[in-house]
Amino acid sequence: MPKRSDDEVTTEDFPSSLPALPSRGTPHVHFEVEGVRYEGVRELEVRPNGERLLEVERRVADGVLSGPCLIRQLANPVTFIQRQRMYEEVQLAFRLNHPNIAQIFHARADDLEDAAYAVMEYVGGPSLETLVCAALVRGQPLSEGFGLYVGAEVADALHYAHTLTSEKGVPLGIIHRDVSPRHIALGLHGEVKVLDFGAAYSVMVGREESPETLLRGDVAYCCPEYLRREKLTPRSDVFSLGVMLVEVLTCRHLFEVHDVPGVVAKQTRLRTEVPPSLPLHQMQALMETFDLDVVEKAVAHLNEDLKAVLHTALRLNPEERFATAADMRDALRGIAHARLREPYGRAEAAKEAARVVSEGGKLRDQVEFGEAGRYPAGLDAHELGLKRE
Repeated sequence: MPKRSDDEVTTEDFPSSLPALPSRGTPHVHFEVEGVRYEGVRELEVRPNGERLLEVERRVADGVLSGPCLIRQLANPVTFIQRQRMYEEVQLAFRLNHPNIAQIFHARADDLEDAAYAVMEYVGGPSLETLVCAALVRGQPLSEGFGLYVGAEVADALHYAHTLTSEKGVPLGIIHRDVSPRHIALGLHGEVKVLDFGAAYSVMVGREESPETLLRGDVAYCCPEYLRREKLTPRSDVFSLGVMLVEVLTCRHLFEVHDVPGVVAKQTRLRTEVPPSLPLHQMQALMETFDLDVVEKAVAHLNEDLKAVLHTALRLNPEERFATAADMRDALRGIAHARLREPYGRAEAAKEAARVVSEGGKLRDQVEFGEAGRYPAGLDAHELGLKRE
């Protein structure tokens, strides 16, 4: 693994642009950094904002294969301020070093004329978005144990980010502000990884902020105060995590399009950076009618302890939510300890994820499964490590 600095991202020896990738099976050398060679494998995705997600193989001394990683090629900003903001976002993500956060190893985002991109940790399993889609197709949500395990792991990662300080001990005030199923992935061994802190907010001194009218991330999972353009706190991510857990445990999004009231939301100057799961004006209209009854309707069939946690996380008033993501983590782990007959961890999560994708995959021709291009179609049970029936 390339040596990682705690102060700033590494930009030396990076090429100024990334060539088109070959098809799988014919990799070629992309570039070399500190003796580590990166070979292109395939392009996984081109996102609506122009970003490319690429899979590469990493080879260390003597050409020994050390495993895959990702390259996220960022859309090239057109102004210096946009470029500076991108550079600071990459720097911010580079500071994060937690087992439940996908790491950035190297990045280049400091030259206005050259391509900006980051070399990131590869998470080999499905995203939570893919798992929720597969669970919906098979007609059965993911288990309570899965939701408790994933929720607690994500909360632990968020608390770490929320409480991170600079080298001088100054709080960085990091808020993810895009906690959604698309940005949570499961590793091959069931480890939970939070992805993409690119939309993160921080109070880092001197940092360029997003324009006042720009909403970063998927607004379908955002907190009420974000839509009102009020101050964000760790409780903002707690709300988003609550929305996500409702979907994991029920296969139903807390905010549904058919629930949009007849009154159209007021005109707004706000705009979204990427196309959201629910249109912005619909989310604004839904949030205007949001209350405890909306939450109760979504979680009515869950056990009382779990309902209580979700009700607390999803309070309209941030001051009434869990004060920290750690508090929510501890509450979820407490329920798991009290209710689950057997411990639920990485091994159980990996097994359940494989089974859900396999069972949901029976209708893969009719349903789009999560992130396009990242996971091959046609996965059967034996291909996912499950025994044939």
